[in-house]
Amino acid sequence: MTQEQAQPDVVEEDDSIAEPLPQQEEYWQAPARFGSVPVDAEPKGWDRYQGFRKHYPRLDLPTQIVERVQLGREEPHEPNRLIWGDCLHVMRQLPSNSIDLIYIDPPFFSGRQYNVLWGDNNELRSFEDIWEGGLDGYLVWLNARLYEMKRLLKQTGSIYVHCDWHASHYIKVEMDKIFGYENFCNEIVWAYSNSGRTKKFFPKKHDVLFLYGKSANAYWGDYRIPVSQEYLDSHYTQTDENGRRIRVRVDAGKTRVYYPEEGMTCNDWWTDIPSLNSIAKERIGYPTQKPEALLERIITASSHEGDTVADFFSGGGTTAAVAQRLSRRFIGCDQSRVAIAVTRERLKQAAITRSFDEEPPPDFTIGQWGIYEADRLSQIPLSGFREFVLRAYGAVPASELERGGIHGWHNRLPVWVGEPSLDSQATAQDVRDFANAIRRTTEYQQANLRDGVMLGWGFGHDAAEAARQLRERENIDVNFVRLRQLRIGDADFREHIVGRSTDKADYREFLTFVQPPTVSVGYRVLGGGAVTFDAGDSVVMNPNARIINVQWDFSYDGQRFAATVGYSFQKGSAQLQVTHQFGSSGRVHVACRVQDSRGGEGMWTGEVEVK
Repeated sequence: MTQEQAQPDVVEEDDSIAEPLPQQEEYWQAPARFGSVPVDAEPKGWDRYQGFRKHYPRLDLPTQIVERVQLGREEPHEPNRLIWGDCLHVMRQLPSNSIDLIYIDPPFFSGRQYNVLWGDNNELRSFEDIWEGGLDGYLVWLNARLYEMKRLLKQTGSIYVHCDWHASHYIKVEMDKIFGYENFCNEIVWAYSNSGRTKKFFPKKHDVLFLYGKSANAYWGDYRIPVSQEYLDSHYTQTDENGRRIRVRVDAGKTRVYYPEEGMTCNDWWTDIPSLNSIAKERIGYPTQKPEALLERIITASSHEGDTVADFFSGGGTTAAVAQRLSRRFIGCDQSRVAIAVTRERLKQAAITRSFDEEPPPDFTIGQWGIYEADRLSQIPLSGFREFVLRAYGAVPASELERGGIHGWHNRLPVWVGEPSLDSQATAQDVRDFANAIRRTTEYQQANLRDGVMLGWGFGHDAAEAARQLRERENIDVNFVRLRQLRIGDADFREHIVGRSTDKADYREFLTFVQPPTVSVGYRVLGGGAVTFDAGDSVVMNPNARIINVQWDFSYDGQRFAATVGYSFQKGSAQLQVTHQFGSSGRVHVACRVQDSRGGEGMWTGEVEVK
């Protein structure tokens, strides 16, 4: 694995293609009223003029690529993608008709604490939004995302939505309106019997998965399951001329012979896939993790090898892990920084343990949307940095002919962008050069342009004084120039793209820049191969942040961090202090990664003499 410098992943949204709501068949048209209760013909939250953007305005922000994880494939290839960010806004930047299969396991409408798995600030904000307005608010929140998923699906694509009894009936009604009643394929009941009983009524021991196609041409792989011993004994009661067990069936005068090797049809009630118990090897530490067997069935049934599978509530990465193993491409997205970190380690570990006879899986990138790592951003080339800042500010880069001190345009105003280094300061000379560049424009010569915007990490006192002097010339010189100086990431900087778009409080958290924690690790050699490590002196650098996860690699190779199994995530407590038993004596390399609740991630490495 190598860590690339943070690059702006500028993907233009295919916004010209608006996904229409389906024209429902006459036999299903929603009545105006059901008794005394009005019935909505359109999904909850839909506005016929603005769609779901009435509730969730568009934020046109770039995605920052912070890492490319290399898994050993040598030939050039497009990497798979993990993205940290709100899936609604991430999806709005992806092209239409580009995904073959979507599986989502969104937050159930079952209680806030049950659904908050990781404890990130971004996750907590989102769940506040989910519960605003009760069940109706939850459905509006989900519908806005389902609508984007429909746009992303290919015409042969399909979607599985995993839910439970709390809201499944309501979700079905909304999906009929978004995907079309005629495109409903299955209501799958996944039943399980382990854990928990009730003293009143029947125990609730099943989840529901709704399967819809994008169209009538949705792909189906004629999925079959192995013949059970009970079914084999009761139905395969004859043998052929070679002594092989067969089942003979006569239908409409035609005789058909079935062999056990062909498998049997999988019904829409699944009892053969147990939920994960507390000691399952797959477990990574949080309660709603789904078994890989469940995703293997879904992905095998509804996609080919090489197809793109997406999960926009990826959690601990089960969908991505199974897609990687089954040679599918994947896009994983989650609003939790810890979820992405855990998934990263899970995918790396899965690739490490694969047979060397197999072709390594494609690399994957880690991207961030809406909250950015300032340190990584400061290390990229000047042209990439300026492109990123301009995109974040809502400006477009200037053309080659326009350049010469003007780097971009925002609402017909020229924009200047400073240096990538976090310590850089705009100078008085920068101010004068930018003002002169404005004076050279045609708009200035026509007396229609007098203003400009300067964006940078900082501005020296001489730069501020030079800008003030330019403004004061307004009273004595018709050729004055007014320059506004904005620090990157400050409230005034964010207001142009975020503050004026919506009054939602969580939107104002986007377009922020975070710093990594300062990770400090002490250790004590206990003997017998045991060493205690303590990261308790690590310090978070972001305001109001706290450490929420610690990952340990006790065989660090100096380049690729790969969390040791069992040291990637621990539900309920960050493993700041751990004791590890090494298998042999000698000098070992150890690495520790720390994530905070604001999205910062830092790493420590060191050498330890094990006795």
